[in-house]
Amino acid sequence: MQFMFGDHLLDIDRRELKRGSELISIGPQVFDLLVYLVRHRERVVSKDDLIEEVWAGRIVSESTLTSHINAVRKAVGDSGDEQHLIRTVARKGFRFVGEIKEHPDQARDAAGQTVEQTTTLALPNRPSIAVLPFQNLSGDPEQEYFADGIVEDIIMALSRLRWLFVIARNSSFTYKGRAVDVKQVGRDLGVRYVLEGSVRKSGNRVRIAGQLIDSSSGANLWADRFDGSIEDIFDLQDQVAASVVGAIARRLEQAEIERAKRKPTESLDAYDYFLRGMASFYRRTNEANSEALRQFRKATEFDADFASAYGMAAWCYVWRKLNGWTTDNARETAEAVGLARLAVDLGSDDAVALTRGGHALAFLVGELDLGIDALDRALVLNSNQATAWYLSGWLQIFVGKPDAGIERLTRAMRLSPLDPALYNMQTGTALAHLLAGRYDEASSWVQQAFRNDVNYLQAAAVTAASHALGGRTQEARRAMERVRHIDPALSISSLKDWFPLRRTEDFATWADGLRKAGLPE
Repeated sequence: MQFMFGDHLLDIDRRELKRGSELISIGPQVFDLLVYLVRHRERVVSKDDLIEEVWAGRIVSESTLTSHINAVRKAVGDSGDEQHLIRTVARKGFRFVGEIKEHPDQARDAAGQTVEQTTTLALPNRPSIAVLPFQNLSGDPEQEYFADGIVEDIIMALSRLRWLFVIARNSSFTYKGRAVDVKQVGRDLGVRYVLEGSVRKSGNRVRIAGQLIDSSSGANLWADRFDGSIEDIFDLQDQVAASVVGAIARRLEQAEIERAKRKPTESLDAYDYFLRGMASFYRRTNEANSEALRQFRKATEFDADFASAYGMAAWCYVWRKLNGWTTDNARETAEAVGLARLAVDLGSDDAVALTRGGHALAFLVGELDLGIDALDRALVLNSNQATAWYLSGWLQIFVGKPDAGIERLTRAMRLSPLDPALYNMQTGTALAHLLAGRYDEASSWVQQAFRNDVNYLQAAAVTAASHALGGRTQEARRAMERVRHIDPALSISSLKDWFPLRRTEDFATWADGLRKAGLPE
């Protein structure tokens, strides 16, 4: 039996693909996939692209295509709408996502010919980005799949950030192989930011470089490069995608915060209030925290379903408690819990809301299992969110798993090495070592955090306890003086209300260290 597939002939009896006089044999998994797509060709696009990849021999030996065949069957068979499937060549065969749309600067005339359009798309009402195909600088055409796979990983990861408008792969890939003007790309696609990059292979080494550009001004906002071995090409692809997303997500957020600051107050909408709240929150002072809380609440007045704003508002109360700024603990805790529950309930598909709301419930009222579940869901939604990794690391420490906490905190620091909250990650790592009995390592880690913010109560307390338990009495006393200066009301009897440590032995270690450092009963 034979089927025409684009300009190609698929012989089912012989399991062969023929183009003109050329003939290739097809591996069983690729064959099954092609047969399935042929039989559903009215619902599938980019068939010819798929065939070209088979013809080029890029996927014939892929052993992972079975799962993708099943994914195609489910997507095509179960789809209730007119969803189309797009072929992408990535590290494990195929991904099928989204819809194919014509590039904005292309249209068809009555005869079906491509004609140019000069329409400039309006910017969406949230941060927007296009990730252009990375240039292959290695001179090796076989590296094209790797470069394309990195870009597709980045696009998919960025798409999980709900606050970000991300141009689909099919639109951004219309620029593949073309010299581009970033400002024109911004106008064509209606985006404020453009990410471009390159891949270079030398021997068994690969270097990936990327830069984030403001399309309105042409200003370079971020640039970095990543090196690895070609032997670990798929791991490197994951690493690069995760690192790029972790880095540029923070840069995008900061760029949007700066833009929001320049807007007149009377013109602000919900998202701009949210950004202003983030700007105040990152200043880390008592006054700025109160201002951030006001801005987050204002954002929810404009949008009653703004889950992320509820989550950040709840986390303002967490920060107040961590730093000893609370004035009415019962009232503030009740307000925070109400906000956190709204964040988790409204934000079932919002990684930021689940992260901040879930952690607030765990930290403020000891709902540790609920908090861990919320943060795990956040990481499923966006595995590149450094904040979710570091706050989930803290929760692992609270439930008595210090080494698991260190692993998650390490992942967070790798994703966002310049994060404004880096000292909080370092403090968490130090506390984990402290509870595991590694007092010297705890002291080493927390010293980095303490230098970054001498007014951070947690860092000062972990410094005092680790020195005391490590036998460095003088250093412990000096650190305790700082603790008492930041929060004169802190005492051994109030520790249970400060840190929700589940295991009795962990609390005993923590209290013993602070007691030996000089914290009063």
